[in-house]
Amino acid sequence: MSEERLAQARAWLRQDPDHETRDELSGLITRAAAGEDAAVAELDDRFRTRLAFGTAGLRGELGAGSNRMNRVLVAQAAAGFAAYLREKADGGTPTVIIGYDGRRNSRVFATDSAELFAGAGLRAILLPRLLPTPVLAFAVRHFGADAGVMVTASHNPPNDNGYKVYLGGADQGSQIVAPADAEIAAHIQRIAEAEAVTALPRSTAYETAGEEVVDAYIAATVAVAPAPAGTSGMRWVYTAMHGVGWETLSRIVREAGYPQPFVVDEQLAPDATFRTVSFPNPEEPGAMDLSFAKARRVKADFILANDPDADRLAVAVPDETAPDGWRRLTGNEVGLLLGARAARAAAGTPGASLACSLVSSPGLGAVAAHHGLDFHETLTGFKWISRAPGIVFGFEEALGYLVNPETVRDKDGVSAAVAVLGLAAEARDRGATLTDLLQELGDTYGHFASGQVSVRVEDLAVIGNVMLALRSLPPTHLAGRSVTSAEDLLQAAPGQPAGDVLRYRLGDGSRVIVRPSGTEPKLKVYIDARADSAESAREAVAELEAGVRSLLDERS
Repeated sequence: MSEERLAQARAWLRQDPDHETRDELSGLITRAAAGEDAAVAELDDRFRTRLAFGTAGLRGELGAGSNRMNRVLVAQAAAGFAAYLREKADGGTPTVIIGYDGRRNSRVFATDSAELFAGAGLRAILLPRLLPTPVLAFAVRHFGADAGVMVTASHNPPNDNGYKVYLGGADQGSQIVAPADAEIAAHIQRIAEAEAVTALPRSTAYETAGEEVVDAYIAATVAVAPAPAGTSGMRWVYTAMHGVGWETLSRIVREAGYPQPFVVDEQLAPDATFRTVSFPNPEEPGAMDLSFAKARRVKADFILANDPDADRLAVAVPDETAPDGWRRLTGNEVGLLLGARAARAAAGTPGASLACSLVSSPGLGAVAAHHGLDFHETLTGFKWISRAPGIVFGFEEALGYLVNPETVRDKDGVSAAVAVLGLAAEARDRGATLTDLLQELGDTYGHFASGQVSVRVEDLAVIGNVMLALRSLPPTHLAGRSVTSAEDLLQAAPGQPAGDVLRYRLGDGSRVIVRPSGTEPKLKVYIDARADSAESAREAVAELEAGVRSLLDERS
């Protein structure tokens, strides 16, 4: 164990205000100093770098050290962000809103941030209790604030937490993008190098928002899709995935006039241990098993599921071909259903547009063209989608949907749930189902199918090596199809999205995109196909998935 690393850990220990992480680090230092190999490796992992502040803010595993989420790191982030906001305020007093979800330490991190913002001379407003991320995004615009911070790790593993940052003003409550991320990170680094967090000024003179901000969000979301007549017989199941969505959604459902759902009781209340799921993400295998079981028992028409901070939405429908009788719709299927809904409403509106990330279904472009709307394809993440000119709807395939851009400039799983309820009610009124709507969608705009291959790694270097191998020797064929173009978006043309993304277009019109995940240690491959029928499109995707796995095996 190097003396430099031990000195670094001891300096961190002296400023840590959390007895739990302080005790944890103290024991680790003692064992490492004694030469215990496991402790030496653990200490090196915790201090060899800092958890990076980027366009998603901060996100990582809870624990002591600069490469973990903890009170020291959050204090440095809050003080650095405060310095950035003061610099941009040009003499004024910036206002920042702070929200938090039900994860471990979320309230502690939020309160620390409020005290540090107030201590730095900002007007700090803490939301009244744990709430969905979309309520924080809404509150930034509702209060006309300069910025917002949401303490959440969304659907990450139970021992993670995060710090998501929004900007008001010209950014309209969207998440930060470059160059703001680098400028904030520089301020945070300066704070971390200049002084211990115990020396940072704090104040309890922050405000706590009243319930009126929640009431305002609920009213705006009810207006997304008030229930049409004849919805009383609609049977549906809801799960909050141990998160914070239920309290807010249940009020909206009641005020909008929809029947209350059958709920998955075991997952309804916030629970930081996420005890019924190994990974609290509706996309993960097994995460919706309790929902499927409930839906079978009550003979439901469909299932809605939020992720833990309720900014994403999953939808499932009955399917006799599925092993348990239910199928979760892909994010692309839900995105096209909601996109068509928005396009019908916006048809004829000058400048109105639909937007999605470049890894999401190209079917949204077909929907936009059909209705005479503009279409924008952006880099992944709602920080980009929400900034599309004239946006009336945006989505990304990872279960994120922006259906109410005039009030929330971010993905919102609660307003998306209300929009799906509206679609289901309108379909029911004419004897149709959500599954029927998908068929009608294909008949109108073309049959699109999508698939995904994800490779989770322990060592992030593996992802870089695979991307380098693909760049060095691009494939010429995939699943018997010729690769007609191989685009490296690191060298994108001016005006086009640029990022660590490889895009392959195939001779039959299919598309394959490869990129590292922005939030998890994964390499992700997105596959899209269009065909004359839904079955043919799905078959093409299945063949390409097998071809992609073979390609990754070769290049790993």
